[in-house]
Amino acid sequence: MFLGAYAFIATEKIHRVAAALGGAGIMLLLHATDAHAAFFDERTAIDWNVIFLLLGMMVIVGVLKQTGVFEYPAIWAAKRARGRPFRLMALLVIITAVASGMLDNVTTVLLVAPVTFLVCERLALPATPFIGGTATLVGDPPNIIIASRGGLSFNDFVVHLAPLIVVLLVVFVGLCRVLFRRAFRYDPERAAQVMTLIEREAIADRRLLWQSLVVLVLLAFVLHPVLHYEPSVVAILGAGILVAATKVTTEQALADVEWPTLVFFAGLFVMVGALVHTGVMDLVSRAAADATQGHLGPAAMLLLWASAGLSAFVDNIPCVATMSLIVADLVQAAGPDGQVLWWALALGADLGGNATAVGAAANVVILGIARNRVPISFWEFTRYGIVVTFVTIALSTPYLWLRYLM
Repeated sequence: MFLGAYAFIATEKIHRVAAALGGAGIMLLLHATDAHAAFFDERTAIDWNVIFLLLGMMVIVGVLKQTGVFEYPAIWAAKRARGRPFRLMALLVIITAVASGMLDNVTTVLLVAPVTFLVCERLALPATPFIGGTATLVGDPPNIIIASRGGLSFNDFVVHLAPLIVVLLVVFVGLCRVLFRRAFRYDPERAAQVMTLIEREAIADRRLLWQSLVVLVLLAFVLHPVLHYEPSVVAILGAGILVAATKVTTEQALADVEWPTLVFFAGLFVMVGALVHTGVMDLVSRAAADATQGHLGPAAMLLLWASAGLSAFVDNIPCVATMSLIVADLVQAAGPDGQVLWWALALGADLGGNATAVGAAANVVILGIARNRVPISFWEFTRYGIVVTFVTIALSTPYLWLRYLM
């Protein structure tokens, strides 16, 4: 059923929401999963934190849109790039990468996507390559699972993965130059028009902007880091306060909520949860562990490539949630040197999620946002994503081997 639903999503014979909901419904009908496993179980249920984080951030973006705040960075980026398309893409990729190191990747995509669309409209550029470029190579929620299971800190990820990510970021920008070379059409007249624009004049409602920023700063610097509320709780609370305390109407705030994306996520989570519930994911994970026979080097390499392959086709959140159980046992058996397995899993899952349109939450969100402007098909995304994933995983292989296994 999962493969059948995935085939419909990939071929787009029927709408992806219908495919996901239909697959989820039939899995429930056939008892491949049940109501408790689909809605409440920690390992197999719909990840409500992701759903409500998305909902809250979509409402917040809907409020911010009324202020004109997205026009400001769009004009700023276009002027800094002097209207040159490749410079603009490189700038957007760097902004996205830096922001996603501090924010959840879905939040980053929701904030960067409107800016990308606006700047492409200003310069008469095709938005598809720019949206695809800024959607990939970002931090992922699976890292939170890995940090929890492995007892790893934020600084651990910075020390062990940041050097490689900087290299991959440079390589990725170079790949963009090659993969999207036909999209970099420079229009001198458009560029000259953009250079005459003044960023601050784009702000349409300064009072609403300040109200929004005050609420967001309080939430970002108090609720999450100090009081340790989940990001989903912070997002929903922020959305509620902004709608209640400002002049933005409920209809305006909800206008930009991508309901089909939220429903698609729910169906996808149920289908993947059924794979976990029936033991399919455990079988795959244990088969990968058994194939290495306790040898750390082969285990790390197999884990890197296997997790990348799985994350390309199964959302990387439940994929990591399952595989992390196996990795925890392997790390414990291997001792201090076994920590390389966590980095192999993190790189494989995060970078593998870039391969297809459903591999990571950010990809699903960006395609949902683009649907009403420049629809991006599953295969249009995937034919570039697979190249990016293969190159980045190939570069990660010697990094792990030389740094941890020599």
